[in-house]
Amino acid sequence: MKNKVIPFLLILSIIILISSCTNAENTAACLNGKTFGFWGGLWHGIIAPVDLVISLFRDDITVYAQNNNGAWYAFGFILGSGGWGFLGGKSGRRRR
Repeated sequence: MKNKVIPFLLILSIIILISSCTNAENTAACLNGKTFGFWGGLWHGIIAPVDLVISLFRDDITVYAQNNNGAWYAFGFILGSGGWGFLGGKSGRRRR
């Protein structure tokens, strides 16, 4: 058991040490302006597939708004993106 724990702890220590060397990102530029709430999250959830494709080619387009108000935005985003299948229900099943 000791033979497996020591290498694991060594690798974990190296990963933590290396990850502490990353650069800090300046988020002040993206947090200016309008704060998106529930309705913004709902809209962004609806257009998320289109945003995903466009974001592959452009750096200024993101799928999820950085400047949001938290839980209400996330709730709207989940509902707009299909509610993780909760809204699909019976329509996704095949009829016999």
